[in-house]
Amino acid sequence: MRLSTKGRYAVTAMMDLALQSDQGPVTLAEISGTQGISLSYLEQLFARMRRAGLVVGVRGPGGGYRLAKAANEISIAQVISAVDENVDTTRCKGDEDCEEGERCLTHELWADLSCQIYDFLDGITLEQLAGDPSVRAAAQQQVQPSASSGDDRSSSVA
Repeated sequence: MRLSTKGRYAVTAMMDLALQSDQGPVTLAEISGTQGISLSYLEQLFARMRRAGLVVGVRGPGGGYRLAKAANEISIAQVISAVDENVDTTRCKGDEDCEEGERCLTHELWADLSCQIYDFLDGITLEQLAGDPSVRAAAQQQVQPSASSGDDRSSSVA
């Protein structure tokens, strides 16, 4: 199993949002600048996460995105699933047709591993991850955009 950049970026962006949640809505431009993720890629990810009910857009001056639920109600697995990622380690994507339409010898092993990975990620919330001292230290080291460098809080959200 390999988690693509789509899933990794979605989790990173949601962590950024969770860490800034007490500061009001956060623009995608802010997340893009802080995390080094393309703005157009973030727009695609946030459209999916908005449809999944994980974020809400706030329009107008001071607008941006905020979490749709409390950070302790959003699991990492939910974020990954929202952007159409899965943690399936089987070759057949769970269809049990691994070997020319038949179930392979190790299908159950890989299916069980997939469940373990999902359960692990589902057991970690944004709040738990945001409370981790190493996450907080990494966030402190990141350069935050300053108001004098064109704070883009006035951009609207679709």
